[in-house]
Amino acid sequence: MLYTQLPNLALTFPIIDPIIFEIGPLAVRWYGLAYVVGILLGWYYARKLVSTPRLWRNDKPAFGIVDLDDFLVWAAIGIVLGGRFGYILFYDLARYLDNPIDILKIWTGGMSFHGGALGLMLAVILFARARKIAVFSFLDVIAAASTFGLFFGRIANFINSELWGRVTDVPWAFVFPNGGPEPRHPSQLYEAALEGVVLFVILTAMIYAGRKLKKPGYIAGAWLFGYGVARIIVEFYRMPDAHIGYLAGGWMTMGMVLSLPMLALGLWAMMRKPADSSQPA
Repeated sequence: MLYTQLPNLALTFPIIDPIIFEIGPLAVRWYGLAYVVGILLGWYYARKLVSTPRLWRNDKPAFGIVDLDDFLVWAAIGIVLGGRFGYILFYDLARYLDNPIDILKIWTGGMSFHGGALGLMLAVILFARARKIAVFSFLDVIAAASTFGLFFGRIANFINSELWGRVTDVPWAFVFPNGGPEPRHPSQLYEAALEGVVLFVILTAMIYAGRKLKKPGYIAGAWLFGYGVARIIVEFYRMPDAHIGYLAGGWMTMGMVLSLPMLALGLWAMMRKPADSSQPA
């Protein structure tokens, strides 16, 4: 096997208990903490954007900080419900139809990023409509802020030794405790870097240097397109879900297929003609 032939090329996986601590029946997990930290840091960054008038059309933010504060609960609900039901529909519908009670067992795993993104977008649209806020402007800020959650979520995937990559001989490969004896790509860290760090830097440059918040919908489109590209790239190094495997050609995965509409929608959002500057978009 590759690992026995090239043992020096595999890094030691840092064994970290997925549970940080327990208080009676309550278990605090790294994955749950990643969601909380990602949402809170994203909320803080979003507040900074709204507090900087020069970034906005006519130097006037499209909504207020109070709206962001009130949206926190909506965001959490949208991400969790969307992520859960997205996983059920896209990845393992038959299993949950046979055992519907398992739908409630979120602590056992089973969350879809694409489902979480859809849930968050739906929450943004419903909230913005209820508050009579410009939907595209609100989407822009939430998209820019979401990169924190992407980064910490993928780090939690690494800690949990899940969603690991394909077998490889690169010197930074890891032997995951539940991934067999072969060294594998740390694809979770690739995603953390591309979806979290690189995408954050690009969007921040667009916002502060390019003043793209002045064109409602552009940042949300750039986020959709950027995430789609990053995810498709990483899918070439990440193992597909065992019960799904490759969809075609020994390389096409469900993650790639679900990312393709994001590319199209992202391009549309960036290329769309903005509304008149006197009207909300």
